[in-house]
Amino acid sequence: MKVSQLMLFGIFFIGISSIEAQQKKSLTLDEAIHMAWEKSNEVNLANAKVATKKYELQSVKNNRYPDLKVAGQYQRLTKASIDLKLNKTSDSEPLPVVDQLMLGQVNASLPLFAGFKIQSSIKAYDNMYQAETASAMQTKEEVAMQVVNYYAGLYKAQKTVELLKENQKSAQQRVDDFIELEKNGIIPRNDLLKSQLQVSKVQLSLDRAISELNVVNFELASLLKMDPKTKLEIRESDFANFQMTNVPTNEEPALVNRKDLEAIRLQEKASLANIQIAKSGYYPTISLIGGYTALDLKNVITVQNAMNIGVGVSYDLSGILKNGTNVKIAESKALEIQNSGAMLTDYIKIQVQKAIEDYDLALKQDLVYNQAVEQASENYRIIRDKYDNGLSDTNDLLEADVEQLGSNINKTLAKANVIQKYYELLSVTGQLNQTFNLSKI
Repeated sequence: MKVSQLMLFGIFFIGISSIEAQQKKSLTLDEAIHMAWEKSNEVNLANAKVATKKYELQSVKNNRYPDLKVAGQYQRLTKASIDLKLNKTSDSEPLPVVDQLMLGQVNASLPLFAGFKIQSSIKAYDNMYQAETASAMQTKEEVAMQVVNYYAGLYKAQKTVELLKENQKSAQQRVDDFIELEKNGIIPRNDLLKSQLQVSKVQLSLDRAISELNVVNFELASLLKMDPKTKLEIRESDFANFQMTNVPTNEEPALVNRKDLEAIRLQEKASLANIQIAKSGYYPTISLIGGYTALDLKNVITVQNAMNIGVGVSYDLSGILKNGTNVKIAESKALEIQNSGAMLTDYIKIQVQKAIEDYDLALKQDLVYNQAVEQASENYRIIRDKYDNGLSDTNDLLEADVEQLGSNINKTLAKANVIQKYYELLSVTGQLNQTFNLSKI
């Protein structure tokens, strides 16, 4: 019986372990970004907008083709009164009973000239489709940067937790040592209390770091449409020995590669085409028309093979006076887009300059923090030797330990921060998607 209980317990334990293992997932940055491109709501919305513009363009192109309409009627007539004026004599036979009418028509119309409206509409919608495609690419750029930030944040949080746990172990060991020393009267109780207080402070810092880790983990998992309970593990290889190549040094790459700037340039082209669409109201519309009619008025008349072909012309004379306002509206909208493009260009230049400065600052901080680790480690070694020899007090020892922990954390965060700022620089210059081999939409 005891053996059975132990087996059941073992199976239960294995099951729990497997469930926990299933909830953990190791992701590279490249994998995370491609998952976001496939599953995020922002990208799906952007792709849907591109598809809509594509269908709108096709719909406008269909205006080049002829309109073909087929109509038919069947009517029952009740006591229809017929009075034929032609060839009417006093001895004419009685008129027939008419109780049925059948009518069939086929009409076709092919636009020949519409004031260049059709061509201009196709050009406008084609540019809007391309602009929406560029906007979707920019959305993917922004989503990729969002993943980079979450990924780097998760790495920083995980490393911070690891370092704090290591420091917690050493701090707790110090407390255990101080308890024995205090019992033997070697150190005052006050030193023991100081060491215990440091353990409490480390615990608070650890709890805060774990909370931040859980929040970032949840945010990244939600963005990737994963189970929120999934524990993501960051690949150390994405940060160790990271090589930064082709680092932008000015705004020129941004002015060439930024998809939001490309989108607004295409919108400007579309706005110029919209001006031509508005001006088409000054011209007449000419169409080639043709048709076929069949008529059967029972017992009276039958018409078959009645075909017609000709040219239709329509001209809205009142529109000539009213259309000027539409043209001015289109021109004003084009001017709005031009000004928006100029503003965006200036904003991009500022973004790039700030990203360059942030990247340079991150490099300098990384260098300083690496030096600080060596200095803090050496300082702790010296203070510890002095403490062991009675030349330093507990305050100095604990302070040196805190400084060493802080320098180790800063070193780890600084390395991740450099990589994060590098990707940010690539993002503001429109080169982040290229780094992760984004295929065109």
